[in-house]
Amino acid sequence: MTGIGYTLPALVSVVVVVLWELTYLRTGLFRKSTYWATMAIVFAFQILVDGWLTKLSAPIVLYSPDHVSGIRFPWDIPIEDFFFGFSMITATLLLWEHHKKRKPKQQKMIQTPNEADE
Repeated sequence: MTGIGYTLPALVSVVVVVLWELTYLRTGLFRKSTYWATMAIVFAFQILVDGWLTKLSAPIVLYSPDHVSGIRFPWDIPIEDFFFGFSMITATLLLWEHHKKRKPKQQKMIQTPNEADE
């Protein structure tokens, strides 16, 4: 079990998303309790759905043992699924927050001729 095929990209995705927020976007999302509540809700539903899809007793989704770490928690869910889930949801929310911060600035820059005269 090398884990390189799925584990390494999963871990890299988390690092990239966190660094993107801390060095470029700087939305402050990680300081918001609503973000962490959102992530708790997402992970709760991910556990239900992923647990059903990946249970070893009757799997619907199969993972090659050569491409995962072998760590499964809870209910046989490969830990890598949580890393990718974190990255996808967090990246989406970061883009949303970044867009919200930019929108008022863009609206000020785009004025109709009538608004500029007022």
